[in-house]
Amino acid sequence: MDSNGQYKLTGGNRLYGEVTISGAKNSAVAIIAATTAVDGECRIEHVPEVSDIETLNRILAEIGVVINRTETDTYQYRSNEVDPDVSAPQALYGQFRASYYLLGAMLGRFGYAQVALPGGCDFGDRPIGLHIKGFEALGAKLDTNGGWITAKAESGKLRGARIYLDFPSVGATINIMLAAVHADGMTIIENAAMEPNVVDLANFLNAMGAQIGGAGTKLIRIRGVDRLTGGEYTIQPDQIEAGTYLTMVAATGGDVIVRDVIPHHLSSIMAKLSEANVELENLGDAVRVRRIGRPLWRTNVRTDVYPAFPTDMQPQMTTLLSIARGTSYVTETVFDNRFRYISELKKMGAKITIQGMTTACIEGVGKLYAAPVSAVDLRAGAAMMIAGLCAEGETVISDIRHIERGYENIVSKLEDIGAEIEYEPPAREKLIRFVTTSEDDHIA
Repeated sequence: MDSNGQYKLTGGNRLYGEVTISGAKNSAVAIIAATTAVDGECRIEHVPEVSDIETLNRILAEIGVVINRTETDTYQYRSNEVDPDVSAPQALYGQFRASYYLLGAMLGRFGYAQVALPGGCDFGDRPIGLHIKGFEALGAKLDTNGGWITAKAESGKLRGARIYLDFPSVGATINIMLAAVHADGMTIIENAAMEPNVVDLANFLNAMGAQIGGAGTKLIRIRGVDRLTGGEYTIQPDQIEAGTYLTMVAATGGDVIVRDVIPHHLSSIMAKLSEANVELENLGDAVRVRRIGRPLWRTNVRTDVYPAFPTDMQPQMTTLLSIARGTSYVTETVFDNRFRYISELKKMGAKITIQGMTTACIEGVGKLYAAPVSAVDLRAGAAMMIAGLCAEGETVISDIRHIERGYENIVSKLEDIGAEIEYEPPAREKLIRFVTTSEDDHIA
């Protein structure tokens, strides 16, 4: 994993069949980080096999977590021997954003934590000021030096507080919640994020012995407990992966059942696809997406916090609208610098202009043409795959390490529904394979 090879896609095939959605990546990174707050063993099922999880597991192993993989998607984590004074190599933390969840989890449990500044996709200025504000309200003192963040409870233990978030940040909501589960007294988070992964984490923590109420609303109440004792938990399905496959089929045409989903998590995505003239059917724990002999229509999209249209689906939807009839407008309100992938789409013939840095004006072109493109971030990489599936000719996508951060077995899943896609390993890996094969042949 994290190979940074290439994907080669030949466009023009409609997609048919079924695809099963993996566990939610955004939930998994928070829940697995949260195991460091548990003085016991956690069994976690439906863990996606993506590079962000691999990196997080490496960090946890470095700080003393005992990890056992019992099945393909099931792990056991035992954090009894975690040492808050031990840190993983700085470069590991920098590979993805959610490494900062270890700060809240370990600060709450031990009264002290140190992690490196996080990395991940570059969406411009994504400060962690709200995280720091929350930790300080709980009684922690923070220091940033040499690329590291150190947090220490000034009285040795955090204390409950009432915290208002100026923006309903998912990361800040999760990090404050992780710290507050061990704080003395009651913590109230106002203007909290309502995203499904916030609810998933709260459900996990409650299963481990926490007392959290109101997750999924604007007001979360957390009564601190002395100890989380461990247990079992199953991660919910990934709504962004599900939305990506729905959009892929909508763009290429075809008829696919997307299984193991929670449809109400997909409401805003399905609403916009319906406006674009795509047939969708709610099957309870699955969604059928169908577009045969129907043109794509223009529509307008505005991203915002849940339950509005998710920013993590913006690149995929923009790509679909690039081949729809008419002129569409997509406005990004959550992150700046999230339109960097537009230049890649233009290489394939898309007609898109950016207005005022926040709105993309998309003139539908009907057809895209193959070109070498780059996955500039995780969801932009998914957008390039949608473009390649629709384009005339063979599209080569580089920097696929970004895609592998969040999509499990995407090549085999696409092949199973009729896509023509090939993974090409990086040059060094190809050389190793060639040498190994040649030596084996010689010995034989």
